[in-house]
Amino acid sequence: MGPGGNLPYPQGPKPVAPTGGFPRPAEGESTQMMGAGSGGRRRRGGPPQPLPGGGPGGPGGPKGPDDFDDDDDEPRRRTGWRRFVPSWKIVVTGVTVVVAGVFGMIAIAYANTPVPDKNDAQAEALAQGSTVYYADGKTPIAHLGTKRVIVDISKISDTLQDAVIAIENDTFREDSGISIPAMFRSVWMTATGQQLQGASTITQQMARNYYDGLSQDVSVKRKVMEIFVAVKINKTMEKDEILEQYLNTINFGRAYGVEAAAQAYFGKKMTAAKLDVNQAAYLAARVQTPSWSADEPALQSRFKDVVNAMARLDPAKYGNLPQTAKFPKTIKDPNLNEMGGLKGYMVSVALHELKQRGIKEDAIQSGGYKIVTTFDPKLMKAAQRVVKSVMASVPNTREVHTSLAAVDPTNGRVIAFYGGDDYVKDNWNEPFDSAKQAASAFKPYVLAAWLEAGYSLNSWLPGNVTVPKEIPGQAKGGFTNDHGGPAAVNAITATSASVNTAYVSMAYKLDEDSGTIGKLSSVRDIVVEAGFSEKRMDADIKRGTYQFSIGSAQVTAVEQAAGYSIFANAGKHVNYHVIKGVYQGKQLRYPERKPVKQVISPEASADAVVALEEVLKSGTAGGQGIGRPAGGKTGTNNEEKEAWFVGFTPQVSTAVGMYREECRTKSGKVVPPVNARCPWWKGKSPENGDPKFTMTNPYSTPFEVSLGFAGASFPTRIWREFMLEAHKNKPVAQFPPKAGIGAPEDIVPSPTPTPKPEDEIVEEPTLPWEDDGGGPGESECFPGAPECEVDIPDGGGEVPFDPFSSPATPAQQPAPPASSGRRS
Repeated sequence: MGPGGNLPYPQGPKPVAPTGGFPRPAEGESTQMMGAGSGGRRRRGGPPQPLPGGGPGGPGGPKGPDDFDDDDDEPRRRTGWRRFVPSWKIVVTGVTVVVAGVFGMIAIAYANTPVPDKNDAQAEALAQGSTVYYADGKTPIAHLGTKRVIVDISKISDTLQDAVIAIENDTFREDSGISIPAMFRSVWMTATGQQLQGASTITQQMARNYYDGLSQDVSVKRKVMEIFVAVKINKTMEKDEILEQYLNTINFGRAYGVEAAAQAYFGKKMTAAKLDVNQAAYLAARVQTPSWSADEPALQSRFKDVVNAMARLDPAKYGNLPQTAKFPKTIKDPNLNEMGGLKGYMVSVALHELKQRGIKEDAIQSGGYKIVTTFDPKLMKAAQRVVKSVMASVPNTREVHTSLAAVDPTNGRVIAFYGGDDYVKDNWNEPFDSAKQAASAFKPYVLAAWLEAGYSLNSWLPGNVTVPKEIPGQAKGGFTNDHGGPAAVNAITATSASVNTAYVSMAYKLDEDSGTIGKLSSVRDIVVEAGFSEKRMDADIKRGTYQFSIGSAQVTAVEQAAGYSIFANAGKHVNYHVIKGVYQGKQLRYPERKPVKQVISPEASADAVVALEEVLKSGTAGGQGIGRPAGGKTGTNNEEKEAWFVGFTPQVSTAVGMYREECRTKSGKVVPPVNARCPWWKGKSPENGDPKFTMTNPYSTPFEVSLGFAGASFPTRIWREFMLEAHKNKPVAQFPPKAGIGAPEDIVPSPTPTPKPEDEIVEEPTLPWEDDGGGPGESECFPGAPECEVDIPDGGGEVPFDPFSSPATPAQQPAPPASSGRRS
């Protein structure tokens, strides 16, 4: 049909011109368009006049060229836009064919949709939870999920049945298994990319949850399949049978299936048959969002919705329930002991990695998986023991947070970490969750880029002022070390003494070579290849440009431990991971992911190790080696808000980071943390049973403040003690020999006299320095200047310490007195 609802042609037979008259004017000849209301019809002239003498078209004369009166089978000519409008017959025929095809495809799809075998479904319903194991595959860490207990519908209280039907699908007893309005709404929301509507019928939900053949993915295909299965199930199963299977398999949060849920929330002696009306409404309320906590406000609101729905469903039976119902008390979660202590930290990172690989927690809870992690049970305990032992001497210990992560540099496995003492009380996992400025512990990546560019360790670098002096990202006064040290240092000394001006100048020179000033491309590419967050790295370069070269970027301890593998493992890197394999029965379902990537050359790695070994021999962490080949780097950021030590052997790479947070009220009062967290509630804590606490009005807020020490003190001590434990009974492994690659690139002139031979460390001028008596720690500077930024260990006495010429000595640092409280 044409615009305005008019057909493209008039109805009925085509009119015939009178004999001897003019032929009907062709479309478009001497016509005028009518108003919009005409629908496109044309106004024509007066009646045709006969031609004298029997001319063409007249009586007895030949036909005119446009006379169609005697040829009814020839179609009318159309011009203009009308020639593009199909005949109404074609339109009707086309629509009929399309509709028939669609319904035919639906009919075929429906006919070919199998109803899953009940025996297979029953086996799935009875599936065990999964078990998480240490790296040995024998020692369990935790058991996840609860075995489903199948009960007959006769052993499920009528009250619970009514509660679930009322809130989830009040037409369940009468409908055909699907709800047409809900179906279209759900399909539309899914197709347009919006959140999937939770309006499926109980039969549809049962089909989705019970049978293995339906994917849990949000897609139109899955939704259509779910509808087909639901309709077939409704025709082949009784309503009670459908409801029984639904209630036996649905997730209630702490458990799957109503019988297990009744016991999980109301005690071991409770059964689905004994649930009172309040308990029944409570479980029905959990169906929408099983992850809600036991008494979450949103759950309490949903509980009221259930009660009101029950009153509407059966006024005679539940009419007074909205006035009499009371939110029931529940028991303590019996599964909490599976996450208490260190176990929860290990389980949480394992589940996170599995989620990234597409394995959802619901599947783990019921899939009967054997999940083998990378964690060493002895080293996990050793990490906790070492941290707590050293932390006993740390000032303000309750406010200080410590993260430790240890990685096998040959394969990327996280073998141990310390993230806290009790996951149930404090679920913040420090080495995985806390991203802090790397400070000078980031400089080795600049050294790696320097060596990869073809420059050698014998290059002379600025020791007290950057070249050029004005560099993007600098604060007022430029990048300095706050000292009056020598004008030139070589790359080994720049690393061991942590010289900021040298490293900023190196990064600038690399950009100058590539013509990308301010991009830090060569350093950035190595860092990203070494497993750091690309988003975080790019944001930091954009924000601080060359501050990036001395550690302004935020990193986690586990990223640093894995990142240093490029030095420990001849330039190769494997992304850190915590899963060795996931088994179902004897079948390996999800193998370990450990692709090896060559980030820098083995030669560049070997030379970088030479400089990093010097840190533990005579540099900022001098004298704190572990009796075998090892390298590392200290790091302390401005105002000593974060302190690091990251070190490695060919067998283990370990990062230790520390920071301090004060809990301040709105008025500025400092209050003690509770379980390593700032209290966000007034009065008692929830753990002490205060029912009136609120999480909506913060009572205190964390503020990061100075630690009062640097990376060469407590972080290095923790690293050293853990590494001694980690290497017990391990053979001594050697690093590859120095490669001596590249050519010297003197950013500043070499000092006089002429430097010593290549394999020797050049002796720098001795700088005056006196111990300021500030206790254990380091100052990231050359000796002698306050608030400087170069990592230098405390001399611990009256004898001046020269990082360039003094021999390595054990760091015997006086420990400050223990604080009154310690982190629990």
